[in-house]
Parts: sequence; structure tokens; C-alpha cells
Amino acid sequence: MTIDRRDLLIRTLGGVLALGVPRRAMAQADVDRVDTLIAQMTVEEKAGQMTCLADSFRPFNPPNPAAGIQDQKRLAQEVRKGRVGCLFNGIGVAGARRAQEIAVNESRLGIPLLFAGDVIHGLKTIFPVPLAEASSFDPDLCQRTARAMALEATAAGLHLTFAPMVDVARDQRWGRVVEGAGEDTTLTGILSAARIRGFQGRDLRRDDSLLACPKHFAAYGAVAAGLEYGNVDISEETLRETHLPPFGAAFAAGALTTMAAFNEINGVPATADRELLTDILRGEMQFRGFVFSDYTADEELVAHGFAQDDRDAARLAILAGVDMSMQSGLYVRYLPELVKSGAVPMATVDVAVRRILYVKAAIGLLDNPWRSLDADAERTRIFTPAHRALAREAATRSIILLKNDGALPIDPAKGPRIALIGPFAQDSANLYGPWAFYGDPDKGVDIATGLRAALPDDAKLSVTRGCDISGPIDGGIAAAVAAAKAADIVLLAIGESQAMSGEAQSRTVIEIPAAQQALADAVAAAGAPVAVLLRHGRALALHGGVA
Repeated sequence: MTIDRRDLLIRTLGGVLALGVPRRAMAQADVDRVDTLIAQMTVEEKAGQMTCLADSFRPFNPPNPAAGIQDQKRLAQEVRKGRVGCLFNGIGVAGARRAQEIAVNESRLGIPLLFAGDVIHGLKTIFPVPLAEASSFDPDLCQRTARAMALEATAAGLHLTFAPMVDVARDQRWGRVVEGAGEDTTLTGILSAARIRGFQGRDLRRDDSLLACPKHFAAYGAVAAGLEYGNVDISEETLRETHLPPFGAAFAAGALTTMAAFNEINGVPATADRELLTDILRGEMQFRGFVFSDYTADEELVAHGFAQDDRDAARLAILAGVDMSMQSGLYVRYLPELVKSGAVPMATVDVAVRRILYVKAAIGLLDNPWRSLDADAERTRIFTPAHRALAREAATRSIILLKNDGALPIDPAKGPRIALIGPFAQDSANLYGPWAFYGDPDKGVDIATGLRAALPDDAKLSVTRGCDISGPIDGGIAAAVAAAKAADIVLLAIGESQAMSGEAQSRTVIEIPAAQQALADAVAAAGAPVAVLLRHGRALALHGGVA
């Protein structure tokens, strides 16, 4: 696909043409049905629809710190009372059906649960991290991998993914650079729209359509000094020209949900920023879906010093335009009293509930609570040969050859002596990258194992660790230098561990860890040609034996 940057920039900036809930979903029957439900609901049940909690009905792999309800018995009781509208980050059809059975058949109004999860770059089939995939500059590839993720996620009982991340990131100290498409506004918009089309498909009511949730609205990638959850000091011009256009592209591609950012913008936390979430998002950009808070972000308004207490935090978040509170439970706890006291108008609550129910109607959930809960699909659509082949293609297309001084390509037929050196040479704990917690750890193939399988004579491959990821090992460099001198070519497997990137993983020094740098310098000085296999979740400052 040839990208005309000027044309795409114009169209991205014009992304305020977002259609919101599809026309089909806005049939009068759906409108009437939602109106009837809202008329029947108590304020407690409305607050329940506006509450998203961690899913403890299914094997729960928490990427977040424990908070709120964490056991199935208590959660089941909350669902039975109509005090939950969405569960997140559990997978598995059987557990989802148990939860949905309670919501549909044991709660007063029988409103189905929405099941969501962090499927960032794969469920069981793990694709390259988004930043790597962005380096392919291929929207079609991004759409195809997102479609494969949707097939697996919906087969595992999910309706929505908290992806793609469309934050433009220009400070490489920020850990979440790895989740996006980098520093370019136009490319971020193009690839985000492609991923949304892949996730959602052509018909939202199909059981393999996965709702997308572009995040984080807005300017999260501009946090000061790359500090997680921090403040963004930004001009109106930069906000509108750099950070909002990718969201316009995402909404124009059909995204029906978004997530408010953790950060402050010029002193106001996004979760409490009415100008951002209502005036700009709903007014100027004409977004018609619903807004999630991030994980306990409404509760954290107190930590920001912006809200007096949890009650005040709930008030600020709903008045700003946050429709669904994630994990804090503040809406269920405080909205009934806030409405009763007049601090929050019932009309504001009704608008939020209406947005959520319209999205549930749009994906056919009100008509078929069991969509995407098919045990046959779970057996046949996950970790398929076709998906693994696509992951291999995506990985190949995502690799960047930064420079080549003649060391590559390697011709196995000539039987070269290869020294594979570095802490990642036969490491299997860092193969997937951050935000791949659903992946099966025993399915990955480390570099040494892969090379041995590919070489005609694996006896000509030596493997030397040389150092650990963050520190030296006794005799490591001496052993590595000896291996390098005995080889025709060195493959140096170094870089960042997957724990060095991702949420809350800011780094003050964006370089190869010192122990690895010392290893690289020593190996480079040994004289054999060196090819560096560099893994990382951000742009790194390279020097010495790595540069």
C-alpha cells in the first residue's frame, strides 16, 4: 500500500466524521428496547451497568495490582444484584457462560455482561509487539494480525479488547512506547484505523467481531520526562495537531469505545477533564460511543490531589464524561447517593447508561447474550497453523536491518562456525514481550533452539551467555571472547528484557544495560564479524560494540 502522507493527514485530521454506533444498531427497536430498560432500572442498577470489574469467574491473569473484588463468590453476588456491567481480563468459554448465566437468568433485568480483555499483540498466538509491527509500515499486515487476534479472543469468550494504543510517543524513557506505533502522528492514525478494522470486522454482530477501544484519551504519550501516570504540560496546538488526530482516525474507522488517559493535562487529570471528554470528544469529534476509565483511575483522582475523597472522585469522573468505571467500584458505591443529593443529575447517569446499552445492542449482545461463547470455536480458532504462519510473517516483516557491514547473510550450506552469545541466546522467559500474559510460556522457541533446527550441522553452533540481562557473571566475558575468536561469525543476542518495557516501566537511561554493553565491546574487539540481534521495546541509544 502506497501512503500519500498529505492525503492521509487531511483525512486523519478530518476524522471527526466518526459515525459512532452503526446505523443498523440504531434501529428504532433497539432505541425502544434501551429506553424500556432504562425506565425500569434503579439508580443502583444503572451504576452497575457503569461498572467494570476484574473477571474472577475464569483463570485470571492480572497485569494490574490487586484491587477491589478478587473472588468469584463475591463477584457472582454483585452480578446477581445487577451491580456489574462488564468483566475484564478473564478468558475461557465455560467460565464466561457461568457468569453470563447469572447476569441473564438471575439478575432482575437480565442485562448481559460485556467481556473485555487486554489483547494487545495476541491471545495464544503472539504477534510482534505493536511498535515492532509498526516498523513494517504495512496497514494491511496490521489489519490481518488484528483480525487473527479477534478470532482467537472471541473464541475465548471476549467481546472487547483494550487496544489499539494510539498514543503518539516521542520520549523513549516512557515504558509504554512499546504498545503504540511510535512518534509519527500520521502513521499512528493509519495503523490504528487498520487494527480497528481488523478487530471489528465488517459486521459488529458476528461472533468473531471484537470491539476495539483506542486509548488513552489523550496525550498520555507526552508525559513529562517519560514518567508513568504523570503530568502533560502541552500547548493547545500540540494537543490538537499531534495527539488528537489518531483518535479521529480510530473513531472514523468505527471504534465505539475509548479509554480516558491516566495523566493530567495542564494540571487536570483526564479522568476528570470535562473539556477533554465532553467538549472535545463528544462535541467537536462527535464520538458517540462510551468512555472507560483506566484501572482505578477515578479513585486515583484523590492521589492526584484533584478530588477530596472517593465520593468526590466519582462525582468528578461522571460529570467529566467517564461512562464506565474500571475496578474501583466507585460508581456503584457513590452514584446512588450523589444522584439523591443532587450532586449528579439523573439525566447524566441515564446518558452514560444509554451509551453503554447502545454499544451492547450494536454487537447483538442484547439479542444473543451467548455470542462469542462457543466451545467449538474455542477448540478450533485458537493457536491455529494459519495464525502461527501469520505471526511468523509479521515477525519477518517487523525486523529492521539497521546496517550491514558484510556479515549477513549467513549461508548455512557453507558450514560456518557460529557463536551465539548473549543473555538472550537461549532465554525463553522474554520471547513474547510485555502485555502477552495469555500466551502459553512453553510454546515459544528460543534463538538457540531455532538455530539448531535450521542448521545442517548444529555442532558448529556454540552458545555462550556471557552475562545476565542486568549484571555480569563470573568468567562470562572471557568465555564469550574465546567463543568469538573460534567462530566465523558471532550472533550477539542482547537488549532489554520484556519487563523493561510496558506500563510503569519508565527508564532514565535508554541504553543497553551496562553489563551487556561491556560484553558487546569485548566481543566486537575479538575480531570476528558480529551481527547484533537486538530486542527492545523503545528506541535505544546505541554506541560502542553495538553501534
